[in-house]
Amino acid sequence: MSPAAPRPSALFVCVHNAGRSQMAAAFLTHLADDQVEVRSAGSAPADSVNPAAVAAMAEAGIDITAETPKMLTTEAVQASDVVITMGCGDPCPVFPGKRYLDWQLDDPAGQGVDAVRPIRDEIEQRVRGLLAELGIPATA
Repeated sequence: MSPAAPRPSALFVCVHNAGRSQMAAAFLTHLADDQVEVRSAGSAPADSVNPAAVAAMAEAGIDITAETPKMLTTEAVQASDVVITMGCGDPCPVFPGKRYLDWQLDDPAGQGVDAVRPIRDEIEQRVRGLLAELGIPATA
C-alpha cells in the first residue's frame, strides 16, 4: 500500500480574523470533511468573532461560536499550501512555492446579518471552487 498523500492546507487571512476568514475556514472545514487542513488568522485579531457572521453561519448549519480570532504568524503561512487573503489589504509573509489568492469581499464588520448573508454565500461559492481546484469533492 502506498502512503496517503499529504492533506493540502489552506490559510484564510483577514485583518481582524473575525468575519470573512472565519466564515471561509468554517465552510472549508465543513465541506472538505477533514480532507484539507484549515487555518485562519489576522494581523490585528479582534477580541471575538463577529456576531453577525456567527448568526449567518448558523443559518447555513455551521456553528462557529467556539472560534476565536488568532494572530497571523510566519509559521502558519509556511505550513500552508494555499494562502487566501480576503480583500483586507493584509500584509502576508511571502514564501516561494506557496499559492496566494486574494478574494475581494465586502467587510461584514459592523453589518447586520442581512448584509452578511450575501458575503457568506459568496464565500461558500469561492470555497467550493477552491475545493474543485484542489480536486477534493465537497461533502455537503
